[in-house]
Amino acid sequence: MKKFAPITLVAIVLSACTATAVEPIPGSITYRGQPQTRLTKAPVGSTFTHRLIDQYGRRAEETYVILPDRSVKLIRRRSIEFDLFRDR
Repeated sequence: MKKFAPITLVAIVLSACTATAVEPIPGSITYRGQPQTRLTKAPVGSTFTHRLIDQYGRRAEETYVILPDRSVKLIRRRSIEFDLFRDR
């Protein structure tokens, strides 16, 4: 029972955490607001990716989702690691 209480406390604290929004960086599609052109043919809710160099000089890939008003929202950014042996 003594081990159960700390585990329960940790679970409650972690469940209270909220996900932080991904902020645009220079090179992002939405860095200075929404793009001028709207994606009129893409279905609402579909996603697409964009590759760029992040603020630390590393390659990154961002994922965007198309909203009902045809604007785009940045939902994820990940760093792209290189495979030196395969030259990627």
